[in-house]
Order: sequence, then C-alpha cells, then structure tokens
Amino acid sequence: MSSRAGARSARLPVRTGPPRRDRPEGRNSPPAPEVGADHGGSGGNRSGHRSPEGRGESDMKIGIIGAGNIGGNLTRRLTALGHDVSVANSRGPHTLGELAEETGATPVRVEEAARGAEVVVVTVPLKAVPDLPSGLFDEAAEGVAVIDTGNYYPQQRDGRIAGIEDEGLTESGWTQRQIGHPVVKAFNGTYAQDILDRHRPAGDPDRMALPVAGDDEAAKRKVRDLIEELGFDTVDAGGIDDSWRQQPGTPVYGLRAGAEAVAEALAKASPERTPEFRAR
Repeated sequence: MSSRAGARSARLPVRTGPPRRDRPEGRNSPPAPEVGADHGGSGGNRSGHRSPEGRGESDMKIGIIGAGNIGGNLTRRLTALGHDVSVANSRGPHTLGELAEETGATPVRVEEAARGAEVVVVTVPLKAVPDLPSGLFDEAAEGVAVIDTGNYYPQQRDGRIAGIEDEGLTESGWTQRQIGHPVVKAFNGTYAQDILDRHRPAGDPDRMALPVAGDDEAAKRKVRDLIEELGFDTVDAGGIDDSWRQQPGTPVYGLRAGAEAVAEALAKASPERTPEFRAR
C-alpha cells in the first residue's frame, strides 16, 4: 500500500483524553467476536425508550445492520436521541426482541434495514460483507450515507482477503466495492462502551473526537453531524484512500483523545500493517 496524504485537522474544541487503561479489540490480542460482529444480543447498559434528550424536529430514519456491541450501543444512543431506528442481524428479527423492547427500535430483516433510511450503519465482520444482500440500498432515501465500522482481522477472524492483500485496497475501499455503494468509515476504532459512557456536550474539555473518512463530502458531513449529536467531536481523516490511517494497529485506533491529538495520530500513521494485522 502506498503512502497517502496527511490527515486534515478539525477546527473544534480539543483536549487529549484520559490515559488508556485497556485496549480496543484487535490491538495486540485477537478481537472479541462481539465488536463489529453480528450476534443479535442486546447486552450493555440499558437506555430505555425515548429519553428527554430526544430532539424531535430533525429525527432521521436510520438502519443498523449488525446488533453486536457497536450496533447495539448505537441503537441505544440513537433511539434515545429520538431517531427512528431499524435494526437487523443475520439471525433474524425474532432474535432482537430484547433490544427492541429496551430501545423502541424496530427489528427487521437485513433486506429491509435500509428501506427509507437516510443513514445506514454496516457493522458486521469484514468476512461477512460479501454475504449482504444485493440491492440493499435500492429503497434507501436519496443521498443515503452508509457508515462502515469494519476492521480487517486476517489472523484473528476474517482470513486472507485478496482485494486488501493483493490489490492494496483499504478495508473500507474493499467494503464499498462489495456492497456497490460509497461508504464513510467511522467508529471502527471506538470502544463500544464509550458510545454509551463517554459522550459529552460540545465544548466539554473531556469530549472525545473520532476520525471520519469518505469520498462523498455530503455523506461525510451527514455522518459527522450525527457523531457530533451523539456527543463526540470529529476529525476529517480524508477520503477512502486515506482511511488506512485509522485501520487496526495505527496510532489513532482505540485512541481516547480530543480532536488535536486525533489529527496528530492520523498524521503519524504508517501504511505498513503491524505484524498482528497481517495475513500469514
């Protein structure tokens, strides 16, 4: 993979976050299967049905494909903010009753998750992406933004993926080729529990920032606005060809910090994968 242009910094309130005491899935150890996976359980903290923080005026229809830790916790937070969320997994809507009861989200089949959606979150193991149904976004809202939270774990979970290993595609570049739709890479290095516990209001000195990469500027802006509504600052990490800067093993992967530190970490990234994230 060739070297890419440096990351762009964000003009946002910044502060480096607290010291890290644990590791994101995949950093120096095999990933826990729930992260970025599609397991159907609810787990995590309970947020209940619509909370007082729901906005009402600009609610969006959002589809989430994958109900593991990331998908489940995004379902919790986005419904709490008042969004109309449909959630799907590979096992079928009958396995999502507990999450639906807890959050008010609508359990659906994968084929229906993007119907009418302005934002769709794809949070399944990378090896499962080719199994997603064709025409998945045919009935989505015009200009739908598709968020890819995936990571490539060749040794721990996904096996060798030729498009990434032989063609030098970024993980998200490979994913958007598989699904036939541009994606915005976000949440891939975020601890799932942080989605519930570490959101902060704008301007808070402890507010974390997340890197966001994508080629469709309108879609990226929509995703960044949604992340900021969730309680995190964002840093523009460039296009999909730049998204290797936030893949597993890079300085920003799992970083809990403000926008300035995130931008610096993106700039320090190397295109060479670390040994634990290379196919054998």
